[in-house]
This record gives sequence, structure tokens and C-alpha cells, in this order.
Amino acid sequence: MQTYVIRKLAKRIVIACFIAAMCRGISIGQESSPFSTVGIGVKASLLGLGGELATPLSHGFNLRGGFNAFGYDRTFHKDGIGYDGRLHFRSGEAHLDWFPFHGSFHLSPGALFYNGNQVAATAAVPGGQTFTLNGVTYMSDASNPVGGAGKIAFKRSGPMLSVGFGNLVSRRHRFTIPIEIGAIYAGAPNMTLNLAGSACDTGGANCSPIASTPAIQSNIQAEQAKINKDMSAFKFYPVISIGFGVKL
Repeated sequence: MQTYVIRKLAKRIVIACFIAAMCRGISIGQESSPFSTVGIGVKASLLGLGGELATPLSHGFNLRGGFNAFGYDRTFHKDGIGYDGRLHFRSGEAHLDWFPFHGSFHLSPGALFYNGNQVAATAAVPGGQTFTLNGVTYMSDASNPVGGAGKIAFKRSGPMLSVGFGNLVSRRHRFTIPIEIGAIYAGAPNMTLNLAGSACDTGGANCSPIASTPAIQSNIQAEQAKINKDMSAFKFYPVISIGFGVKL
């Protein structure tokens, strides 16, 4: 009798465990089905501060998108020209996260589908001060000082690839701290420089308007080409990020 009761109890325990396992399997399947749940996160990266949204596509793949923004002002001088510069970062990204081992490690091909990152600056040379363009030294006209603007811009979009740890829609954890490292192919940055006002020789004589003087315009173009050549090797932009996420 005792043996019969024990066997019956054991049978019920096995059945209960089986049902619990089935329910867990159904739950996992539901969480892994397309768009069954979402996760949100915030992060800090070399693209700025941003937010992310992710949803599962299948057991081993997530779809993830986000945006980034950052601004920074700085004054600097180059070749006698003073610049009031502003770093203006705005971007949007999308990723397909692949979890090959069904853990937190993921490989993420994707794209920076919007790249509004740029560096803009206003330029000024006080009257009577010298400055250099393409190795040629001029003096800013005291009655019509040199001024203008410069800008460094990037391609509007580009592919990216990253690896990292963390899953915004993890089946095991509601909260996560995602870490990622990778690179964007942004192409070589392009710098433009536009100057106005009048420039003189180093003695302050023979002043002429920059806009209508071919020799000065030629030196501006040469200076611009030189800077672009120096920046041509920087076609890949590194991405390192850390954040905090929660599954809703």
C-alpha cells in the first residue's frame, strides 16, 4: 500500500514537472516569436547619448534600432585663423542581432541609416593679424577683416558591424547592461572652407577682396584639398558603447 502511494505520488510529480516544462517551453516560444515583446535601453557611445528599441524575430535573432545625439563647442586656432567650432552629432542606426550561442553574446551587422554628424565652425582673423593658406602668409585687412566658415561632413549613411554582450529582450533577465564594440564605414570626411573679407601682403599693403582674387581662392582650395587628403585614411569610425536596458 505504501509503495503504491509513493508510486502514485511520484507519477503525479513527474506529470506536474512535464506540464511545467511544457508551459515554460510555450512561454519561451512566445517570447522568441516575431514582435512578441520589446525591450528599451539608453546608452552612451562614441556616437553620443542615445536610446534603443529591440524586438525578437526568432529564437536567435533580434531586430534593434536606435538614435544618438551629442553636441560640444570648442574654440581653436590653425595657421593664424581662429575657429569657434561645434561638434554636432545626430544619427540613426539599425541592427540585426544574431545570438549564435543563445546567450548574451551577439554579432550584429547593421547600418547607420542616417548620419547627420558634422563639425561646423565660424572663422575669423582680426584686422592686422597674419594667417597662412597653402604655405602663403597674408595679413587680414583692418578695414575689412577676414571671416568665414568651415565644415567637416560625412556620408549620409554607411554599413556597420559590431559584437557585444547583452540582450534587450533576454529570456532570462528583465534588466541588462549591453556592451558593444564595432565600426562604421562612414567614408572619408569632407572639409569645406569659405572665407570672405580682404587679405593683404604681410606688410599690410596691396589688399584685395578674397572672393574676387583668383590667387587667394586657389590657395584656399589647395588648403582644403590638403586637409581632405590628410583625413582620407579615416574611412572607418569606431563605435564603443555601454548602456542599460529593460524588457517591457
